[in-house]
Amino acid sequence: MVLAAADGPEQPLPFSHKAHAGDLKLQCKMCHPNPNPGESMTIAGPPVCMQCHSAIKTDSPAIQKLAAYAKEGKPVPWVRIYEIPSYVNFSHRSHLQAQNTCADCHGKVAERDRLYREIDLNMGTCMNCHAARKASVDCGFCHDPR
Repeated sequence: MVLAAADGPEQPLPFSHKAHAGDLKLQCKMCHPNPNPGESMTIAGPPVCMQCHSAIKTDSPAIQKLAAYAKEGKPVPWVRIYEIPSYVNFSHRSHLQAQNTCADCHGKVAERDRLYREIDLNMGTCMNCHAARKASVDCGFCHDPR
């Protein structure tokens, strides 16, 4: 189900991808590392954010809350927008190596102040993309044969 921006989940801290990835041109991998074996993109912890925010917008209540997470060694409890079902084998790394972009599946994130599910990721969406890029559409390519 595709949502509108206003329907995006309320996050524990306001975060603008438009400001960070759009205006500042930070690369996705700076905040979303891809640890081995490469299936998941993760979210960097507060210490990464504090590399800049220890000096930028320090009077902001949101940044002060971020600093508290960092000081306590706690992750920010972000609300997920997308989640890969457990019955799907998916590797972010292999898709990135095949020259897919984050925007291909997640939409124009760098233009968004508030994220929402703007692309309906389902089997049809994936199959159409695979067919267009001449990638395998064999069931066992993405699903464990049972």
